[in-house]
Amino acid sequence: MSLVIGLTGGIASGKSTVSNMLKELTIPVIDADVEARLAVDKGEPAYLKIIAEFGDEIVQPGGEIDRQKLGSIIFHNAEKRQLLNGIVHPEVRRRMNHQVEAAKLRGEPVIILDIPLLFESKLTHMVEKTILVYVDRDIQLKRLMERNDLSVEEAEARIKSQMPLSDKIPLADAVINNNGTIAESQNQLIGILQGWGITI
Repeated sequence: MSLVIGLTGGIASGKSTVSNMLKELTIPVIDADVEARLAVDKGEPAYLKIIAEFGDEIVQPGGEIDRQKLGSIIFHNAEKRQLLNGIVHPEVRRRMNHQVEAAKLRGEPVIILDIPLLFESKLTHMVEKTILVYVDRDIQLKRLMERNDLSVEEAEARIKSQMPLSDKIPLADAVINNNGTIAESQNQLIGILQGWGITI
């Protein structure tokens, strides 16, 4: 039996760091962001639907979708954003489920689904356990400003656009407090996995 675990966090919470730790433990990680990019690649079903809905003006000369043009359309238009999500999200879920099934057939004991909006998108039905990577708001702000070279206002706006990490704590089965060092976070991760009967 494979245990499917959902990994989530917030912007600049350190989720990618934890995801890399899991990969180093040779645990397969299926990344929703990667699948979302692949789902709209040239010739994919979602690619064709997006062009049918949004028109040829979002297509670059090489045939790829111009993400910036598409982004500027949906950023200011909630209806168009819902339309795009309605095309892309089911395709991403289909791709992820396909990979989960393949991993189960390979006999993988643990499979990680890295889903940034796991709780917001109500995707917990896809996993059996959830791990939240948590960081205090002030540390999150500082890390985001440093990482993306943003002003306080820009960083605040990005953090505010997401569900607060503190609101996600009661929804998660386990929480990694990522305020400290990488080694401390790694120890917490291994403790959680071992607590769930996973041999590391």
